[in-house]
Amino acid sequence: MKTLIINAQPDFRNGDHYSIKLQQQFLKKFQATFPDETVDLINLYDTEIPQLTTDQLLGIWEKQANHVALTDEQKRIFQINQDLIQQFKAHHRIVITSPLHNFNVTSKMKDYIDNILVAHETFKYTPGGSVGLMTDNYKVMLLQASGSIYTNDDRYTPLEFSRMYLQGIFEELMGFDKFSIVRAQGLQTDGVDINEAMQKAKDDLDVEFAKFYEV
Repeated sequence: MKTLIINAQPDFRNGDHYSIKLQQQFLKKFQATFPDETVDLINLYDTEIPQLTTDQLLGIWEKQANHVALTDEQKRIFQINQDLIQQFKAHHRIVITSPLHNFNVTSKMKDYIDNILVAHETFKYTPGGSVGLMTDNYKVMLLQASGSIYTNDDRYTPLEFSRMYLQGIFEELMGFDKFSIVRAQGLQTDGVDINEAMQKAKDDLDVEFAKFYEV
């Protein structure tokens, strides 16, 4: 059961970010639990991720639909797309490390989703609507850091579009068995003790980690 960490933190080299601290905590638990296994890691902001533009993915797919030959550059971009899809599908445990940017995922994370949410690869169309193809015991966990708190059932709760978006994409569209989230939240909120907030996130990670690797 292979694990892939998708690091969507733009400043991914900076270990002071709380999302990176959560990732480090996850890796520590993974290494202690599975000492003979390794985790694969992709830093989105250090990786070329094709975009949904007419110069890249949209143009490539249009040419393919019309049986028009691709340019050498388009062939290169298409191969990157295919490699991303195959890497994604080969890992039954997906961990996403991300800050909350304007209530949603980071821009590179959206680009990544555009590359792997592909018909006949991770979902298919049927007369009754789309059906996910990632149904063979796939699970995803979001490690998210945010300045505000999103679990108080107040005005911020329905604004956590990142969770709604990713859960919908992974569970509803691709057919993942489970979406879970570990939050380090309130990190820029008056009255919140950051150490306590991080400890709460680590405690939550302990609980979710055990569920994550249940068969």
